[in-house]
Amino acid sequence: MAAVADDLVRALGPRVVVDPDRMTPWTRDQSPFSTSGAPAAVVRAASTDHVVVTLQTATRHGTPVVTRGAGSGLSGGANALDGCIVLALDEMDAIVDIDVARRTATVQPGVINADLGRAAAEHGLRYTPDPGSRDISSIGGNIATNAGGMSCCKYGVTADHVAALTAVLPDGTVIRTGGPLRKNVTGLDLTRLLVGSEGTLAVVVEATVWLRPVVADESTIVAMFASLEAAMRAVVAVTGETTPSAVELMDRTTVAAVNAMTGMAIDATAEAVLLMTYDGPAAAGEVVAGEVVVVAEGATEVFRTDDRAEGAELMNARRLALPALERLGSILLDDVGVPVDRLPRMVADIQAVAARHDVTIGTFGHAADGNLHPTIIFDAQDVAERDRAQAAFTDIVRAALAHGGTASGEHGIGSLKLPFVTEMYGAAEIDLMRRIKAAFDPDGLMNPGRAY
Repeated sequence: MAAVADDLVRALGPRVVVDPDRMTPWTRDQSPFSTSGAPAAVVRAASTDHVVVTLQTATRHGTPVVTRGAGSGLSGGANALDGCIVLALDEMDAIVDIDVARRTATVQPGVINADLGRAAAEHGLRYTPDPGSRDISSIGGNIATNAGGMSCCKYGVTADHVAALTAVLPDGTVIRTGGPLRKNVTGLDLTRLLVGSEGTLAVVVEATVWLRPVVADESTIVAMFASLEAAMRAVVAVTGETTPSAVELMDRTTVAAVNAMTGMAIDATAEAVLLMTYDGPAAAGEVVAGEVVVVAEGATEVFRTDDRAEGAELMNARRLALPALERLGSILLDDVGVPVDRLPRMVADIQAVAARHDVTIGTFGHAADGNLHPTIIFDAQDVAERDRAQAAFTDIVRAALAHGGTASGEHGIGSLKLPFVTEMYGAAEIDLMRRIKAAFDPDGLMNPGRAY
């Protein structure tokens, strides 16, 4: 450990942190129940050259590298390993270029998602991937996990918006993938392979992403339901008959927490609330159709606004779901996805899990694409409660898999959900993933033991 740290200090000077106490802020992400180790050094990279030198040094010493962005991850994917180099990219935060004609932005990985959105808006453009953590999560981290968000049902996940990448391989080789082309079928799609790879293949140092024009029209519907299952049946119907840009769920526990935190007065007597957004030229007709559908599916109360600011305030209440639930105790956030038509069964299973393990679960999420975030609330100081929370977490994931779903819709596997990969895929598929990793990373140094 000392030798690799000494070499890094000689090469990069004050960019390297070796004091164990000072390294602590970079040793883990925001996921509970995931382990973290003691790194040999933290490198605070500010340029591609710093990344190249770090990886060359790591390869020379055979030292693992864990790449870290803003640290907002929820799966343990950026947690330090004993003796590793933590490569922190948060200072690589330049918006290099916004090309209005091509509708692209070129950014370094440390750029915060919301900051890119604000910069694009100055040109009448928008970056549509919008994870709930957009105010704190970085574009590099979004790319590493192929992050989703509220607008995915209409506009797609991060991978659908990445045009090109510049990345550094473990031996220091700089590669460039993709380009500002809507069509490009030359060779293998290395860009898509890097997106969602959770730092196991290479280090992304620059990304060119697609932007869209700001939409002129936007309407929001708030619909209350007497049960979660009824709300989910409404989601199935709404997404079958209309094209919303977002359909967000908050259950009664989540609504009460958000109200307590914000002072808002969303109806806390309903068992479920749906927040539905329609945008673009067809919004006026679509929102009317959406209202008709939710009423037909049993909504007990429906409110609609065509005021953009009011709609944004309502959707922001949904964005505050996680910090609001955190005020109730320790949390264990799940991130499962199922086919939309299985949502009614999935929420019933979540309720059964809560009863079986005697835990409180606040469920919210991106209902239109089947991505739910059941959040288990417990007392971390109570060993029995911790055990029940972990058991509930596992049962929820397995319920999603039983419905033909996924263990992770958008947060990544990291270390937290690694055991479930073998329940989703067979030996042949996992072996293929590992052979692809070996082609990029023959020494197995990039975030080893994570993702797959």
